[in-house]
Amino acid sequence: MATNARFPETTFVRTLVDLPISLSRESAVPLSAQLTGWLRRAMLAGTLAPGERLPSSRGLAGQLQVSRTVVTEAYQQLYAEGWLEGRHGSGTFVASLEASHLAFEAPPAPQPPPRPPAERTIDLTPGTPWVRDYDRAAWKRAWRKAADLPPGDSPDPYGLPYLRELLADHLRRARAVTIGPENVLVTRGTGNGLDLCALALLGEGGRAGVEDPGYHVARTVFAARGAKVVPCPVDEDGVIVEGLPDDLRVLYTTPAHQYPLGGRLPIPRRERLLAWARSTGAIIVEDDYDAEFRYDVAPLPALYGLDPSRVVLLGTLSKTLAPDIGVGWLVGSPELLDRIAALRVTLSDRTSGPVQQAVATLLEHGDLDRHLRRMRLEYARRRGAIVEILGPLCRLRGDTAGLHVLAELPRDTVPGLVAAAREKGVLLDSTVRHHYGSERLHGLVIGYGSATLADVRRGCRIVADLMCSALNEYVSGGAEPPS
Repeated sequence: MATNARFPETTFVRTLVDLPISLSRESAVPLSAQLTGWLRRAMLAGTLAPGERLPSSRGLAGQLQVSRTVVTEAYQQLYAEGWLEGRHGSGTFVASLEASHLAFEAPPAPQPPPRPPAERTIDLTPGTPWVRDYDRAAWKRAWRKAADLPPGDSPDPYGLPYLRELLADHLRRARAVTIGPENVLVTRGTGNGLDLCALALLGEGGRAGVEDPGYHVARTVFAARGAKVVPCPVDEDGVIVEGLPDDLRVLYTTPAHQYPLGGRLPIPRRERLLAWARSTGAIIVEDDYDAEFRYDVAPLPALYGLDPSRVVLLGTLSKTLAPDIGVGWLVGSPELLDRIAALRVTLSDRTSGPVQQAVATLLEHGDLDRHLRRMRLEYARRRGAIVEILGPLCRLRGDTAGLHVLAELPRDTVPGLVAAAREKGVLLDSTVRHHYGSERLHGLVIGYGSATLADVRRGCRIVADLMCSALNEYVSGGAEPPS
């Protein structure tokens, strides 16, 4: 092992390198001098790193189709200048030397480029959790356990049986949903679950209701599978049951924390929604979005727990753990799961076995539950900062759960606020892109999952200043101030 004195904390392994050298026989510069210059420049640029082993003079001469003398002369010159080191019989290596030891002065170290604005940006857009605070020991233990298993040759379309048992127990404790492993199919996340539901429940031309405003991925997935997407209006509490079409085969909804307005569907409306599904024969696809994170309120029962015969429940670890885990679940009747499993086989759709095993270990040891408890406290602090700073200026909706809030504002103020905040380095979302039919509520959709508490506070203060200016300008134009 050799340590670069210019970078004392970096340890290099002495590895043999393959050099893409090109020499010109038509040049007036001798071949040995060309080779010397190429190697010197490569070491200055870092293409050849300290400690790396160069080919033997015989091997490099054969590669370049030159005489061995050409390579020997080049190596001897670089040995003399201090660029190379080695002992007879052990090989030739790039030296680890202070720049002051070199016969040729290295060019000054390049100054780091100015930090781009993106590095100073505070991201308050929704949809991204905090992934930097996790139990590293638990994470490593989970992946060591996964690595102990041999590769599988026939993935189970339902998912690993043991993980299905653990997920069933997790949902019983976290969501009061009493099920067995026969009711759980392991997916790659909510998008994958939606796609499987579209295949199994809709078919070409089937009518699928999607909340308006709502999750754009649901619209995209259903449309891609040939369904007719029907916008279903939403208010501050969630999907409006009265007026739902009678000919929907599927209704997609996010009752735990509606996206993006943030409503929690009240119990009476949940019961009316299930009564509608029973009378029309529709299946409700319940996305348990943000159900794990709630503040100062009791959990509401999942729709699936109220009527398993009319509901398919989707969940994912993308918010509770990390988006790139790629594990979720679909809860339904055994008959529906059999149909979906058969479709997965024909599509070669599968969830990674090692990833499932790692998740199973996290559940088995209680690591996921501990992570959830820790993150609830962390998110509650960030949510509290938003309420403290922006609450006096506008009506906040959806602040009792989830990882985002809606700052309700007059429609005409929203685009300018988003643009002005971006100029100040704060990224925001709005309700604009989530509407695709009727428009009821307008405002900023502010996420607090991917920013630190300090950044949430700083970003909200910037937004508050901009909001005051925008609202004053709006009122001075003759509009009524928002309630």
